Amino acid sequence: MVDYHAANNQSSTGEVQTYMEQENDWDRDLLLDPAWEKQQRKTFTAWCNSHLRKSGTQIENIEEDFRDGLKLMLLLEVISGERLPKPERGKMRVHKINNVNKALDFIASKGVRLVSIGAEEIVDGNAKMTLGMIWTIILRFAIQDISVEETSAKEGLLLWCQRKTAPYKNVNVQNFHMSWKDGLAFNALIHRHRPDLIDYDSLRKDDPVTNLNNAFEVAEKHLDIPKMLDAEDIVNTARPDEKAIMTYVSSFYHAFSGAQKAETAANRICKVLAVNQENEHMMEDYEKLASDLLEWIRRTIPWLENRTQEKTVNDMQAKQEDFRDYRCVHKPPKVQEKCQLEIGFNTLQTKLRLSNRPAFMPSEGRMVSDINGAWHTLEGAEKGYEEWILSEIRRLERLEHLAEKFHQKAAIHESWTDGKETMLTKKDYETSTLSEVKALLRKHEAFESDLAAHQDRVEQIAAIAQELNELDYYDSASVNARCQKICDQWDALGALTQSRKESLERTEKQLESIDELYLEYAKRAAPFNNWMEGAMEDLQDMFIVHNIEEIQGLITAHEQFKSTLSDANKERKAIQSIQDQVEEIAHNNGIKLSGGNPYTTITPKSIDSKWEKVMAMVPQRDDALQEELNKQNSNDTLRAEFATQANAVGAYIQDKMEEIGRRSIEMNGTLEDQLTHLKDYQTTIMSYMPEINKLEGSHQHIQEALIFDNQYTSYTMEHLRVGWEQLLTTIARTINEVENQILTRDAKGISQEQLFEYRTSFNHFDKDHSGALMAEEFKACLISLGYDVENEKQGDSEFTRIMGIVDPNGSGAVTFQAFIDFMSRETTDTDTADQVIASFKILAADKTYITAEELRRELPPDQAEYCIARMAPYSGPDAVPGALDYMSFSTALYGESDL
Repeated sequence: MVDYHAANNQSSTGEVQTYMEQENDWDRDLLLDPAWEKQQRKTFTAWCNSHLRKSGTQIENIEEDFRDGLKLMLLLEVISGERLPKPERGKMRVHKINNVNKALDFIASKGVRLVSIGAEEIVDGNAKMTLGMIWTIILRFAIQDISVEETSAKEGLLLWCQRKTAPYKNVNVQNFHMSWKDGLAFNALIHRHRPDLIDYDSLRKDDPVTNLNNAFEVAEKHLDIPKMLDAEDIVNTARPDEKAIMTYVSSFYHAFSGAQKAETAANRICKVLAVNQENEHMMEDYEKLASDLLEWIRRTIPWLENRTQEKTVNDMQAKQEDFRDYRCVHKPPKVQEKCQLEIGFNTLQTKLRLSNRPAFMPSEGRMVSDINGAWHTLEGAEKGYEEWILSEIRRLERLEHLAEKFHQKAAIHESWTDGKETMLTKKDYETSTLSEVKALLRKHEAFESDLAAHQDRVEQIAAIAQELNELDYYDSASVNARCQKICDQWDALGALTQSRKESLERTEKQLESIDELYLEYAKRAAPFNNWMEGAMEDLQDMFIVHNIEEIQGLITAHEQFKSTLSDANKERKAIQSIQDQVEEIAHNNGIKLSGGNPYTTITPKSIDSKWEKVMAMVPQRDDALQEELNKQNSNDTLRAEFATQANAVGAYIQDKMEEIGRRSIEMNGTLEDQLTHLKDYQTTIMSYMPEINKLEGSHQHIQEALIFDNQYTSYTMEHLRVGWEQLLTTIARTINEVENQILTRDAKGISQEQLFEYRTSFNHFDKDHSGALMAEEFKACLISLGYDVENEKQGDSEFTRIMGIVDPNGSGAVTFQAFIDFMSRETTDTDTADQVIASFKILAADKTYITAEELRRELPPDQAEYCIARMAPYSGPDAVPGALDYMSFSTALYGESDL
């Protein structure tokens, strides 16, 4: 049974007097109810006997056995632990009255005001007054000192019952009469403290007698609480007696009060150890995730920095496809991992601050700043790699075009020079007639004109070869060899031409007749022939354009060329008419022409043949230009389609970023409401992902079409990707900030109103809505909250101290989370090392050490083993085998700062 001595001696006289004045005003007329009087008789008799038996006695009839005052005085000595004046042993009425008065005087000395209760009534066996006196004693010594959360006596006992029975179904304790009638509340109290004694789930609300008997029998057998009522007394009464129930329940309270202290101590230790275990797990998760992410970045950067050139556009496009696969498949999960890493780190640091633990310092090279630095390097390498791929594609495309153009012009030139060296080295003029020599001379002059006309083509061939070398063409060696051969051959032709001219001019004086018509034909045919060859070359020339303006320029030039065809045809007919005149003269004069025109190898047939080719190539050129125009129109459509989507996505990202900024500043509803709204908003943003994927598809079409510019939008896919990633990261960080505020509120006991006040003050001085206060803004905020930081001497030092807390890195800015941590630290209390040491001391029964057996008995298995593995052996003078040092372990939980 419970010893009330210590509790009784702690109450001040004023407190007892105030309480008893309230409680003694009980309605004694209610005792006229026989059912209630019966219940009180049983309960009060059992309660008295539970104490009197300590002195080896008991009572049978409560109004008879207290009449002489002897057992009444003995009862008061047992429950108070004090000695009363020596009783009178006489049998006379006066002796009995004197004994009862001694007992009543002792009760009054404890601050209890007895109303209408006199010694004569007790001696006369007045049942109503006797029960009232016993109830007064029970109130003073069994119920008065019950205290739960600043409530005492009846309210404290009721609150204790409500707390203990809250988790149990069909139990709702609101009073000390009807709430106990079905017996479930009694069983719930026992099961809460000794679940091994009660099978609560087997009890039925519709069987109150069984429930009550079960609780009363278990309490009497295992908890040393005497059976104070019968189940039928409660069940068969419309409203059980409140005083009887309170007396019975107070016995349960005192029986379990010792276990409650141990439970509280164990709960405190469990709470501290659970926090420590969770923090260690989060640290391990951070280290592993950071290591994996850094390893992936380390393996990826060399691939992005590889600048091995390829020989063809197809090979580079394959690399571009690999890069696109990296951007769309491999990188996004890593972006999510990085975001989760930052969120986990921030949450861990918040939990460590809230539990007064040292801040978490990751392994060297695995700080968030290290990861951000590595990520920045990765993105720089990624951007450089993409730019290099695009520039390489442009370079190789240009190279392929130039190489094809070079070989085409070289083939035309080589075809023209074929046989020219043999012609220039012939000695035919030595055996020719004068007219033949003169013809050879004129022919040579025509050749010189042709040679000069081909000078431009040779220069073009050399220029193209030079450009191929400058652009690092992979087959530059063969190009250079062919170009050198052409140049050497050209120099040789020049020398041979000059040599033959000199030979002909030496014999020119011996030559007379020259057929002027042949000469005129040759002179006009040669440039016309060159013009046709140039036209065919231009009509076959490859072209590459990147926009509509360029292809329209080519079309305009082509139309201008077609406009000259009428004049060219007139020139062709004029040249042909010269040959007709030659044949007419020969025919009219009976001249037999031996061979062709001595001044040129260009025949009318060849002119007609080339003219037909030119006329055939014109519509082919028209088709090629039109096809390219269609392609550029299609490309322009792709540009416009991408621009429309990009502008919409860019505006969406900008709008959502601004909306998140507004939501993070405004406080609408509770933190849970804000968190719900933010998560709903995050879901809304994530639902926009199909639009991003659609834009990626349009961008892929743009790249596949080799489109490198877009005049319809200022957005690039890279800008939008970065913006989208920033949007996802921002909303995740904002959600994490609210979650940390909830953690801070719950851990520190901060009310919603306090958080609203902190947020309102913070937002008022955050003029630029940056989410952080500069030093002067923060100082003004502190002044508005009542902090004295304006004084020149003390104020400056106090402000410097506060800035050292909220801005340990000296960045000059104070975030809202740092502001909340500071305010909560200033206004709330948390677990400390001293409190944990005190809790361990309770479990160790006031010893300076604790044993593994005690830890396993009082703590859950995993946390008990956690402590045993980390506690050092105790080495004090009172040490015993297996003793563990819980003091150093407790201080270590909070770091060196608490030692």
